[in-house]
Amino acid sequence: MEAQNNNPLQSEAENKPHKAGFVNIIGNPNVGKSTLMNAIVGERLSIITSKAQTTRHRILGIVNGDDFQAIFSDTPGIIKPAYELQASMMDFVKSAFEDADVLIYMVELGEKELKDEDFFNKIRNTDIPVLLLINKIDKGNEELLEASRTHWQEKVPNAEIFAISALEDFGVSQVFDRILDALPVSPPFYPKDALTDKPERFFVNEIIREKILMHYKKEVPYSVEIDTEEFVEEENIIRMRSIIMVERDSQKGIIIGHKGAALKRIGVEARKDLEIFFGKQVHLELYVKVNKDWRSSERELRRFGYNGK
Repeated sequence: MEAQNNNPLQSEAENKPHKAGFVNIIGNPNVGKSTLMNAIVGERLSIITSKAQTTRHRILGIVNGDDFQAIFSDTPGIIKPAYELQASMMDFVKSAFEDADVLIYMVELGEKELKDEDFFNKIRNTDIPVLLLINKIDKGNEELLEASRTHWQEKVPNAEIFAISALEDFGVSQVFDRILDALPVSPPFYPKDALTDKPERFFVNEIIREKILMHYKKEVPYSVEIDTEEFVEEENIIRMRSIIMVERDSQKGIIIGHKGAALKRIGVEARKDLEIFFGKQVHLELYVKVNKDWRSSERELRRFGYNGK
């Protein structure tokens, strides 16, 4: 996927050697990883809701300048896997350690630990630059921030600590400048007009899934996967047909709602966001199908882009 990148964080080249590298973001669920990447990349690539496990894939967002290419990687929040889908999500996090040139460990103000000790030990023992970002500082006070800073300096002595609010865009430019300093000299890995490595259908699926996360409770949104079967771009409109997969018949009824009202609401809200995302009129058809136990099926997980990193 390509886009014009007018990110204000970029600076003009001054006869510098070209830098490029992978900047991988990890942390517990809901600490603001997707919000940070979207703020830096300048596009809404990662869906953002208040619910845990919103991000399921490893999503790349590419920021290009004349003399640099920073490839940001948003990863699922670190959890203890309970079923095959979650295990696959943690595989994406593991892969983030393998190719990182800069590692961003993101914590929420007041947070004390990472939910997986093995990941935490990797962070403390890595040779690559680690930037520890204390996020959501707008939710606390100076005393709490200083206590948090002291705590993390002791826990992760190899990290540089930054206090930010990704949502309010506070401190983000300073983090970006430090990232550019830490990137290795390298030619670009992707075309300089690239914004992400994901195809258009991926973002259609994610925007629809975001609406389901917003409007449904309990297990229903976590039992859902989206498959966009048709994506036809014409001169003035994009025509899409997407299938909402659920695991049980009862979930299908909940998604559709009384006389189809709930499904219609999802479609209307998703279409509005898709038109903003693509900058073009969108016609969206939504259907709901039962795909039993897809979260525990290796074959189905591979079909939806999991287990293959």
